[in-house]
Amino acid sequence: MSAKPMRLGMFMMPLHPAHRAPSVTLEEDREAVMLADRLGFHDAFVGEHLTEKSENVTNSFIFLATLIHSTRQIRLGTGTSNLSHSHPTLIASHAAMFDHMARGRFIFGISPGALSSDAEALGMLSEDRNKLFAESIDVILEIWKRNAPYEIDLPDNRFKVSTAKTSVAEIERGEMYKPYQLPRPEIVGTVVAPFSKGVIAMGQRDFHPMSANFLLSRYLKSHWTNYEQGKRNVGQVADIADWRIARTIFVADDEATARRYAIESPDSPYRYYWKLLLKKMMLSKRHAIFKESEAQSDAELTIEYMLDRLVLWGTPDRVAERILELREEAGPFGEIVYANMDWVDERLARRSIELMATEVMPRVNAAITGSTASAKAA
Repeated sequence: MSAKPMRLGMFMMPLHPAHRAPSVTLEEDREAVMLADRLGFHDAFVGEHLTEKSENVTNSFIFLATLIHSTRQIRLGTGTSNLSHSHPTLIASHAAMFDHMARGRFIFGISPGALSSDAEALGMLSEDRNKLFAESIDVILEIWKRNAPYEIDLPDNRFKVSTAKTSVAEIERGEMYKPYQLPRPEIVGTVVAPFSKGVIAMGQRDFHPMSANFLLSRYLKSHWTNYEQGKRNVGQVADIADWRIARTIFVADDEATARRYAIESPDSPYRYYWKLLLKKMMLSKRHAIFKESEAQSDAELTIEYMLDRLVLWGTPDRVAERILELREEAGPFGEIVYANMDWVDERLARRSIELMATEVMPRVNAAITGSTASAKAA
């Protein structure tokens, strides 16, 4: 039996030069998702941060809501909703409402919220955000399972949710909406660290992993190994369709343009992205994720090192080859997620997204499925 075609998705942090006006970059990011929708991308994930000027989306629900009626089929994913930042009652209610507005075209991407300046601004710098995250998602799922009057008091969980004192059954006071998708939307967690133990828990709970575009390809297989272990722990079999791998990709009609825009030009958005991301990870002491071994020196983590290992660039033929090489290295996976960059050159940025959908993915899927006919991107 031939393998299933690989899906194509999009992810954006987003990350833009801080001098650019948010009113401009927010519209640019909307245009990227609308273009992806027209080209048949399966989904688009958009991140959120509160206190990073280069990242313009402070609430992914609000941003994605502007796209519900500007798109037709693409699934809209929080990428991620930072669960430590809000009470789970708020997040559960907002996510359920969004799912109804999108008529099920919603994916609930979740994370603790890693940015320390966000935590400080919220007065929670000393809090264990991973514990807050775990407690929050447990309560969100309980809200979606139960009916009013709620009396949610889970062991070792700070969040207590009750409407028992104020519920009025005859007017359905005290009741919260359940999502449009029952029993719940697909839940996706972004995984950054090699050998992440959190992926085991994701497998046990049927949350789906997205391996971040930050991760060196040599470590990707560790995510799937741990996800399979989590599934085995609950007597289930992991489905490769549930695994997404995000990569930083640029496709051009010719190799010279691809090389210039992706790695050589001082104005390259890819060079800007990785220079800034390396700096951010250094500041937060998380840059070890870029190393090929624990013994590797910090001094080796140069911008050229990053571009060489973490950007897939070239003509459609070359990028397709590199994605197939990635699949050989990591093992089969269900979706390649295209990381969208700042549109320094709008024409080239749009053309890259278009070529990814119309030229690269048909080549990839023809190779995967053994088909000689062109395969659709999604």
